[in-house]
Amino acid sequence: MAFGLFKKKENKVPEVKTGFLNLKVKEVIRETEDAVSIHFEQPEDGTLSYKSGQFLTVVANVNGKEERRAYSLCSSPFVDAYPAVAVKRVEGGIVSNYLNDSVSAGDIVKLMEPNGNFTTEFTSSNERHVVLFGGGSGITPLMSIAKSTLDQEPNSKVTLVYANRNKESIIFNEAIKEMSADDRFDVIHVLEAVTSEFECHEGYLSQDIIGDVLKSIEIGKAEIFICGPTPMMDLTLSSLSSLGIPDSQVRKESFVSAAATKEENVNDGELVAREVTIIYDGDEYKYTVEPNETILEKGLDEDVDLPFSCQSGLCTACRGKCLTGKVKMDEDEGLSEAEINEGYVLPCVSHPLTDDVVIEIG
Repeated sequence: MAFGLFKKKENKVPEVKTGFLNLKVKEVIRETEDAVSIHFEQPEDGTLSYKSGQFLTVVANVNGKEERRAYSLCSSPFVDAYPAVAVKRVEGGIVSNYLNDSVSAGDIVKLMEPNGNFTTEFTSSNERHVVLFGGGSGITPLMSIAKSTLDQEPNSKVTLVYANRNKESIIFNEAIKEMSADDRFDVIHVLEAVTSEFECHEGYLSQDIIGDVLKSIEIGKAEIFICGPTPMMDLTLSSLSSLGIPDSQVRKESFVSAAATKEENVNDGELVAREVTIIYDGDEYKYTVEPNETILEKGLDEDVDLPFSCQSGLCTACRGKCLTGKVKMDEDEGLSEAEINEGYVLPCVSHPLTDDVVIEIG
């Protein structure tokens, strides 16, 4: 799955959509032992509009409680007739396990509209080399980007570097094989347990492997996208930096919880209980946020139906503008510099620092 996290270099403030829709499941495909792709029928009133690299937020009722989780679209709006997400089972994962075990064709699933900034624009005149570094389920948005690039940009190339435990854990293995028939597409597998079925690197992704990949690429034309487990992404980012790749050519998609950072902030003594004011849908709400709470968490506890998705500061579904006062965000990489400069904040990871905080959402 994938929340939109990107390098802060854009000047425009992207539109954030928080509407809901109900889509019928067309098909559920078992991709690996612990991952499925869920393909949805198009909306009855038209075609779902989304960009490659974006995500859908599933709103599921599990054990009598509404849960929300964001999952990247693995389909391409240019190639695939039906939008699809991939979901990998996670130990203790309430929604991921529910979707793997219980959802089937014909079911109606409540979703939030597509969102996310881990995207790129496709034009037939582009002549670039799209380099994708993925690990595990991080392949999901990368598949969407790869398919769209190959379909929309005849002069562009795609290189996928994909790390997994073994051959059996490769999500979309057959689709990747089919894409390899295009001489503009190249895949480099990195497996902890190697296979004799195809060429691959043994072990873990390393700076040496990344360096070898980049030797065959014209760096000036490279656009690099990274998505996967945090250690794999950290290694890739540090390696690219060491190899002299400019930050402006690198985009990343992350799934990390802000819980640890929130705990650090609570312990550092900076936060105290303060009242905040939220303006949403023309109504005004006032409530007191304790040091161990975020502004969104307290609002939901007060039955204020605020928009949200990831609750980790990555998707921007809860984004609001701080009209007065100051807040501290546990995580701000989901916002661009332009948004931060204009006063936008993410209530799901925000704590009030002053007594006059007023945030307008929507």
